[in-house]
Amino acid sequence: MAYVDAEIASQPDCWREAAQLAGTVAADLPRPGERVAVVGCGTSWFMAAAYAGLRERAGHGETDAFQASEFPTGRRYDRLIAITRSGTTTEVLDLLAALRGQTPTTVLVGDPASPATGLADAAVTMPFADERSVVQTRFATTALALLRAHLGDNVEALAADAEVTVRAPLPIDPARIEQATFLGRGWTVGLAQEAALKCREAATFWAEAYPAMDYRHGPISIAAPGRLVWAFGELPEGLPEDVAATGAAFVHSRHHGCHTVLGSWAAGRTPVDPMADLILAQRFAVALATSRGLDPDAPRHLSRSVVLA
Repeated sequence: MAYVDAEIASQPDCWREAAQLAGTVAADLPRPGERVAVVGCGTSWFMAAAYAGLRERAGHGETDAFQASEFPTGRRYDRLIAITRSGTTTEVLDLLAALRGQTPTTVLVGDPASPATGLADAAVTMPFADERSVVQTRFATTALALLRAHLGDNVEALAADAEVTVRAPLPIDPARIEQATFLGRGWTVGLAQEAALKCREAATFWAEAYPAMDYRHGPISIAAPGRLVWAFGELPEGLPEDVAATGAAFVHSRHHGCHTVLGSWAAGRTPVDPMADLILAQRFAVALATSRGLDPDAPRHLSRSVVLA
């Protein structure tokens, strides 16, 4: 079994541990009413975007998400949260160093001994969610689970949903698909972006991601038989019918469970949270890699952390 398989399967327990941790580190996390920026790189940026959407939706205050390299240093925030699995990523370290003494910073990190913990004002360490795999899965979702717990979400219910999706059959056979597009609305746009990235990283597979309402403004032009459209969260009215007309397979994760025009995988299935459905997309990406004869633990051109000279 690949490292990433075991790490994907461990997510329900990691989320539960994160929920317990959230109560002990609350003082280092955003308070209601604070103006907050959340940063990361790659997968961590997508989790930052998901959290930003959730925090604003919950009415806790203005929340912006940025790639660490693109943070607008001229803006002022009450607090900055940095998400970084390794705590060694150059762009994150540079930003934390630049903001010292100007903006309170908290880092969510997997390695307690990483340099990021010394640069931030506070560190929330999650070694139980750290990973051997290059491709991020459980650390990213565990960081989001911790932040959701701090917002008051029922993470035990999320973990129960995750127990379902770590074992459920995949909604579609990866060997039958030549291209995938992932869609989201609001906070789930970040999940869609992350699902597409997993397919590119693990399987060097053609995968894209868009806000669901924007999909019909051009990207739908590539939908066709043998291709897949996978949506997280709320569905725009008429979208399933528009995708069906292209001949592409359609999977929707949320209100009616996952279903596809190629089958009835979701018959009788109870809907689960979109973050739990991201686990299905992670597993789909790993299965894609295997079907293409690739090792998902050795993705092409990638390393566990980007450290620039």
